[in-house]
Amino acid sequence: MLAAGICLLSFVAGAVPFSNLVARWTRGVDLRHTGTGTVSGTSLYRVAGFPALAGAGICDVAKGGLGPLLLVHHPILAGIAGGCAVAGHNWSPFLGGHGGRGIAPALGSLLVNAWPGAVLLLAALVLSRVFRQTGLGSFVAEAVMTPVLLVTNGTSGAVAGGAIAAPMLVKRVVGNARPAERGVGVYVHRLLFDRDPDLA
Repeated sequence: MLAAGICLLSFVAGAVPFSNLVARWTRGVDLRHTGTGTVSGTSLYRVAGFPALAGAGICDVAKGGLGPLLLVHHPILAGIAGGCAVAGHNWSPFLGGHGGRGIAPALGSLLVNAWPGAVLLLAALVLSRVFRQTGLGSFVAEAVMTPVLLVTNGTSGAVAGGAIAAPMLVKRVVGNARPAERGVGVYVHRLLFDRDPDLA
């Protein structure tokens, strides 16, 4: 029962939209109505700059680590709690189901549950930024997260990796709105590149 309560707390904490709150406080902007409509650090940076991004980013990472820290002596449950935080971030009830992509809370969860996963995710983001393919780079990291953490951290690592990767991959496909075009190819493009083909 306690574990279920902590997982619920983790979801609620994850759902707090720090990027959107900071965008509203500093620029009076709702990130759901700018750019791609994604409530993310990237969107916040474009609107309010690096200091705002840094502040919100620290809070977003911290909220991903809250549940896992409370369940640190129960590694499997801690991994699930981290996934709950990512799901809350991606589909925040405070934003009517809108949200970000879950990268910052995923980092927070992984730093507590399986730090090699945080290194993997950060390395993929840095390398993909160099090649200007951040969407593809984050997909690769999310896709290999579970097997890599199974090798480095065993079963609890695999659970931690799978729990954060699943909502991140689903969010890439469903986005915050239906695509303008229909067809399987559009959703495959979303999965691989985290954007619709017409935005490529």
